[in-house]
Amino acid sequence: MRRREFLGLMVGAGCWALGLSASGGRCLGMGESSKFVFTQMEYRGGNWNPRPRAGSRLVWELVKRTSVEARLDTVSLQPSAPEIFGYPFLYMAGDDGFEPFNDAEKENLRNFLQFGGTLLADDSVGRPGFGFDETFRKEVESLFPGHKLTRLPDDHSVYRSFYLINTQGGRIITHPYLEGLDVDGRTVVIYSQNDLGGAWARDAMGNWEYEVYPGGETQRTMAFRLGINIILYALTGDYKQDQVHLPFILRRQM
Repeated sequence: MRRREFLGLMVGAGCWALGLSASGGRCLGMGESSKFVFTQMEYRGGNWNPRPRAGSRLVWELVKRTSVEARLDTVSLQPSAPEIFGYPFLYMAGDDGFEPFNDAEKENLRNFLQFGGTLLADDSVGRPGFGFDETFRKEVESLFPGHKLTRLPDDHSVYRSFYLINTQGGRIITHPYLEGLDVDGRTVVIYSQNDLGGAWARDAMGNWEYEVYPGGETQRTMAFRLGINIILYALTGDYKQDQVHLPFILRRQM
């Protein structure tokens, strides 16, 4: 997929996320193909899906709380899959190390991110320097030599894309911040070591799968708000900087 085609998809996604259209009216409906899909990376080695019910639960909350239309089922794709370019958002979770990306996977992921995609990585155990964290940092640096994950500033758009957020959420709080990697002025990788998926997940009976600590249910609430913000950021980029959907934010503070 060429950059122009991919960015066209991003513009369309941002349009229906905010209920706007390029002509100044409401977004034109495009059916099932226009709906947001929670897409997860199925990488080689390690445990690529430590929280199997997390994504669908987050999407359920996304639909309930925002104007975003979304499918409630999730999709998993390998990093080399060409279909990855059909989705603006990619989630990657893990609780252990994994096999390094091969050349084809690196090229595909690099193009996905450079052409407008956003990757959210979620460390399910929160052990800095070990397992998933160690491998993921190395692979990010191999994708973009000379770039490193750094702490996102408190005024980053991801903290204001829907909810106004000033604290972290997750099953645990390993770090009171998110990290990210910027390419050409856009944050293409967002990284949490606080197990967001563990806070989102419910079992088949509707019960929370994991307790959250040290902040209890308030911390779980913040995990959902942060997940929704990250999806909105993936769909709309830095629109918040231009005040485009300030009324939308003020109307939906929950």
